Amino acid sequence: MYYEIHGNRAKQAPTLVFSAGLGGSANFWQPQLAAFKNDYQIILYDHSGTGRSPATLPSPYSIEHMRDELVSLLTTLAVTSCHFIGHALGGLVGLSLAKHAEINIQSLILINAWSAPNPHTLRCFDIRKAILANCPKTTFLQMQALLLYPPDWIARHAEQLTQEELHLATHFPDKENLLARIRALSQFDMHAQLPTLDIPALVIANKDDMLVPWYCSALLAEALPCASLSLLDYGGHASTVTVANKCNALLKAHLDKFHHNDKAPDKELS
Repeated sequence: MYYEIHGNRAKQAPTLVFSAGLGGSANFWQPQLAAFKNDYQIILYDHSGTGRSPATLPSPYSIEHMRDELVSLLTTLAVTSCHFIGHALGGLVGLSLAKHAEINIQSLILINAWSAPNPHTLRCFDIRKAILANCPKTTFLQMQALLLYPPDWIARHAEQLTQEELHLATHFPDKENLLARIRALSQFDMHAQLPTLDIPALVIANKDDMLVPWYCSALLAEALPCASLSLLDYGGHASTVTVANKCNALLKAHLDKFHHNDKAPDKELS
């Protein structure tokens, strides 16, 4: 599986593992690198069957498969302890990872994630599957941008998005792998198990997220025993890109509690 290691390689430096959403790309986290590379060892990776990690995914494929693939990678890298940051589907991988003892998860940061299927998000993915089956790749990517970014952000970055979509169309993922990943996230449900995850967590959600309603994150944070919720008014589903500075500040404040004040977060709404 393709991976990158950035930042502070000192033995005492804490490790951050970042896991992207449906696209599965390490590149998704570029806006976070500069903010954390001095103090942390950063591990990015392309999920199996995406990007630079070519694979034929098993059928049926599940979030648990994605978890096990990541555990295998971290074991190979001799990573036994880390903070886990996951966006959307990546957050589901983190929740699944937190149930198992192979890796010590010091804390979870879950961004626009969920713990059980919800009708709105399932409708969005049904439409994406129909576009994937019946339309050009460019149409799928244009629809993807509508779900990821706020309208005014799209207007301000139209040329950038056009160039990105041309690149992504050239490197479009295997359709069967993409469908397998959509099925996996659509079937994921561990909400009933959340009260057993006694791990400090920060849950970040956006009120203007067009793909994952913010209340899904609120329910997630409420069910986790040691979680705080930060609710942003603006940023869309990909707020780590659109309002990177604000998201990075939230991540830093959360991580500083462990490595500067040694204080775990309290449950609160900010």
